[in-house]
Amino acid sequence: MAVQTRFPVQMEDVFPQGAYMIGEVIAADDFDKKRAGEVDPQLRDKISGQRVWQVRVLDPDPESRKGQAEVTVKVSSDHQPVPPKGPTTGPFRAVAFEGLTLTPYVDTNGNFPKIAYSLRATGFAEAA
Repeated sequence: MAVQTRFPVQMEDVFPQGAYMIGEVIAADDFDKKRAGEVDPQLRDKISGQRVWQVRVLDPDPESRKGQAEVTVKVSSDHQPVPPKGPTTGPFRAVAFEGLTLTPYVDTNGNFPKIAYSLRATGFAEAA
């Protein structure tokens, strides 16, 4: 049995109340390349080889626990992805993601290890 490290998930399962983008899409840095002083320190996706971009996302679900309302979604794309023009509420823009995957890992920061999740996507979709 081959267990994949990235599990495909539906947008509605991860963000049942929708998702709101905070700020802009920015390049994700590969800290080893940055430390080595490389000209292009942008992180590359280990599977596709594409550039990795990151988006801060607010999850408005009232059931989310403290510290879990804001997440980062990494988007793999050769060029900086542009979110669709969607409804805005103040500084927040409603967004949806295509090709959303979830990767569980053990977060050892803090006093007690806990299960955490990394979110990746292949691009943006129109928000419902």
